[in-house]
Amino acid sequence: MHIEKAEIVPPVLSQQIVLIRCTRQHLLTPQWHPNCITAKAMNEAAGTSDDFIILIPIYNDWHAVRLLLPALDEELTANGMSADILIVDDGSTAAQQGSLTPLVEFEAIRAIDILSLRRNLGHQRAIAVGLSFIESNRRGRSVLVMDGDGEDDPADVPRLIRECVAKNMTRIIFAARIRRSENWLFKVCYHSYRLLHYLLTGVSVRVGNFSAIPASILRRLVAVSELWNHYAAAVYKARLPSDGIPTSRGQRLNGQPHMSLVALVVHGLSAMAVFGDRIGVRLLIVLGAAMSCLAAVIFIVFGVRAFTTLAIPGWATYVTGLLIVMLMQMLLVVLVFAFVILAARDNASIVPSRDYVHFVDSIERVYEPIHESVHWRRAGSFRAGDALEMLR
Repeated sequence: MHIEKAEIVPPVLSQQIVLIRCTRQHLLTPQWHPNCITAKAMNEAAGTSDDFIILIPIYNDWHAVRLLLPALDEELTANGMSADILIVDDGSTAAQQGSLTPLVEFEAIRAIDILSLRRNLGHQRAIAVGLSFIESNRRGRSVLVMDGDGEDDPADVPRLIRECVAKNMTRIIFAARIRRSENWLFKVCYHSYRLLHYLLTGVSVRVGNFSAIPASILRRLVAVSELWNHYAAAVYKARLPSDGIPTSRGQRLNGQPHMSLVALVVHGLSAMAVFGDRIGVRLLIVLGAAMSCLAAVIFIVFGVRAFTTLAIPGWATYVTGLLIVMLMQMLLVVLVFAFVILAARDNASIVPSRDYVHFVDSIERVYEPIHESVHWRRAGSFRAGDALEMLR
């Protein structure tokens, strides 16, 4: 094997990435500049079920992924589809035990890459980095996002892809849960959260990460700063076109969930934080209504004291004083909310398509029928000797 070519991918901020392909045949494709491909061209180039990359973020779930890949390959093969796999290693602390590849070649899975992050970012941000990497370096490819633990049923993958193609690759297709597999306590807490989320944001929680994203919409999605907090919420906040198909949640293939109660609460709050301005305005309206009610009660107290003999001596003074204190506290809270909302609109945010490169450590191809391997390194740390070392 020998180095065919080393190319500089267009820079993101001041960073550059050096792409080295070690291959027996010339398989390099031209590098796209971010502005040289249109949404229409993407739709034309990625309008079939074979143009999807399946994005799987994981944290220490290597054994579950090893069980998932054959099931995924079987479902894709049965439906006459094929896809590439991109596994985002979210700073796993457990070493990968054994190979992810089977003893015989997959039939529908064309390639498997592992994108390693420099630190643990959390599930949602790992998805954001993976989506941004695909949009920047796999131009024109559509993406299917799924978890690696098996709770996203591989049998639903062809359904999502087929529905996305049926919509002419113009809408994100989510898997809408109609039945969950958790215990009753989790279901009670989950439905309570859904109610609270709807009251505060006006958006009903029906979907998660499991979804198919057309290439043309992916290009828009990675420019949404809210994607850094929560993928599904960012889609709704940016008003990107989306639909859903009914699905049931599957069972974990191996081990126990890694998310603790605290992590679940943080995940839920992250989704609501995306709608922070909307929540702030709704709370302002509620507090404004409460202040109006308190003001009305104060007038009623004065009326009772001035025009009737029903008031107990000293009662009106105490009640009025207490109501005025409550009114001033609510006014202070309203002012704080207003300034927080205004300040948040001016804060600089992370834009995934621009900033993802700072969190990428490396990418390694672990499976490909034609034995092609790809390695990515930061331009600042690249040396010519590194390329030769890769070939030994």
